[in-house]
Amino acid sequence: MDTVKFYSVVDDFGEFSNFSAHPIRLDGVLWPTTEHYFQAQKFADPKVRERIRRAGSPMEAARLGRDRKLRLRRDWDSARVGIMQHAVLAKFTQHAELRELLISTGEARIVEHTENDDYWGDGGDGRGQNKLGQVLMRVREMLRSAR
Repeated sequence: MDTVKFYSVVDDFGEFSNFSAHPIRLDGVLWPTTEHYFQAQKFADPKVRERIRRAGSPMEAARLGRDRKLRLRRDWDSARVGIMQHAVLAKFTQHAELRELLISTGEARIVEHTENDDYWGDGGDGRGQNKLGQVLMRVREMLRSAR
């Protein structure tokens, strides 16, 4: 396996999506998905964070996180990849079956394959930055090293 592509939670490796129904506990709080956690971290206001945490679905959490009427934290651009890695690491350490699935990809390149995002994904044509795939590969290496 040279490349693992994922996007939808119903497809192969859909567990790699931030929308997958795998809750994480971070900062003493249970988050329904890594998407809920990630989107909430865009904001310094604890009320906004809690509103996003309580969103009924990861899509709703994403919609709230993209609401530009809400004020983003100042350091968001520099903090976002680290926050994503923090959430993804929690997900793959807190769910043993996911940890094994990620490690089972060996040395394969992991790609979020979507036209909808050329920062976190590959932009659909491979020209995107694939930051989520890079985070997953770093987490895979961390998990492998911890064995």
